[in-house]
Amino acid sequence: MLAKLPSHEGLGDLVVGYGTNDDAAVVRIAGDQAIAQTVDFFTPIVDDPYIFGAIAAANAVSDIYAMGATPILGLAIAAFPTDVLPLEVLQEILRGGTEKAAEAGFPIAGGHTIIDDVPKYGLAVTGIVSVSKLVRNSTAKAGDAIVLTKPIGNGILISAYRALSARRFRRPAVPKLDDAIQWMMMLNRAAAGAMIDIGVNAATDVTGYGLIGHLLEMCDGSGTGAEIRASAVPVLPNARELLARGFRPAGTLRNVETFRHRVDVQAGESEFTLMCDAQTSGGLLLAVPSEKLAAFEARMRQSGLFYATIGTMTEQSGKVTLIP
Repeated sequence: MLAKLPSHEGLGDLVVGYGTNDDAAVVRIAGDQAIAQTVDFFTPIVDDPYIFGAIAAANAVSDIYAMGATPILGLAIAAFPTDVLPLEVLQEILRGGTEKAAEAGFPIAGGHTIIDDVPKYGLAVTGIVSVSKLVRNSTAKAGDAIVLTKPIGNGILISAYRALSARRFRRPAVPKLDDAIQWMMMLNRAAAGAMIDIGVNAATDVTGYGLIGHLLEMCDGSGTGAEIRASAVPVLPNARELLARGFRPAGTLRNVETFRHRVDVQAGESEFTLMCDAQTSGGLLLAVPSEKLAAFEARMRQSGLFYATIGTMTEQSGKVTLIP
């Protein structure tokens, strides 16, 4: 809805606003120094309150990493049904978020909680960044390699887990979320460090709009297009099987309908749906200059970090082609 309001980017000290759907707002405070701010929160996606809190914190701070910034402060945002659930559950959510923030190197110094029928939790995160080293989603160039730093598919896995658990299926029939949880709890800090050291043209992270949606934001901001090889995109175990069985989250289906007219789907409808899967705490999506790709890949391998080179930015402005 903010897109319908006037953008103030470029006015005064506001360096980045919402004009290009970037991951955080950035305001200059003195000379080349700036602060980046973001906020994100959502309802529980897993049963364990501590893990939910940790995932929500990792998801929120990811926006700071995607901008090339360093997080320095967090404020918690929580809604909780105090007359339905014991406060110990909220305490565990907050503990999970606090410990994940500590892992990322910043304190959660306060926040705000309201009473609500459905639990919600997240963070407002502040980071610092040099304006000259800022990484945006709107500065990709045709010919850049597209690199992804986490596998996709956690939306499908979570949807299947919820549905099958609610139907009281025997435990072997319910998909395990261990792999998905491990990836969602993983900070994007190390991948962002490689991104900054080697130098990329643009970056964002993959969350609710899925791989396709966030890639289209990158294309729109930079006046480019993209070609993605579906076979090169890393996918969580069992995600394709569960998708074939009909487990498709509402957010994923909205993405499919929203982005269909902008994607040349040559890899099949199921692959397109998978590329639109709404993610939680997904990886960084990077536009790496072709001359720096070998160095970036070497850095990631040497650091033991996960990555996949999945496509190329093109000159076909605002259009994504999905090939097998």
